[in-house]
Amino acid sequence: MKTLQVGTYRRAQRAAWMMALTLATLAAGCTRNTPDPNAEPTPVTRLRVQNQAFLDMTIYVYRGPQRLRLGVANGNSTTRFTIPSSMIFGATPLRFQADPIGSNRNSISEEITVSPGDEVTLMIPPQ
Repeated sequence: MKTLQVGTYRRAQRAAWMMALTLATLAAGCTRNTPDPNAEPTPVTRLRVQNQAFLDMTIYVYRGPQRLRLGVANGNSTTRFTIPSSMIFGATPLRFQADPIGSNRNSISEEITVSPGDEVTLMIPPQ
């Protein structure tokens, strides 16, 4: 004959509740966060880089201390990049950096206020 102590039953009951709570939390974390189909789409914000220099440039965007690589602007050409909507919140001050590939010179633009849907032009002069 098996006997249960009072504390053992309460611990088993508490463990069952904790397991149920854990499973409910995991199930809630697995749900999808779908965007509202009735919401207005966010307009695309672009950066147009006119690279008049010979060297290819890696282009970065800064929002405060956060830096994000946009891509490479080839030398003597014009390249367009899409600025991710996660970087733009209303009128947002941004800076841009052109880092030449194969050189130790780089330059950072002045801060400019960018709104969703804007197209900003960054001109890199010849050296």
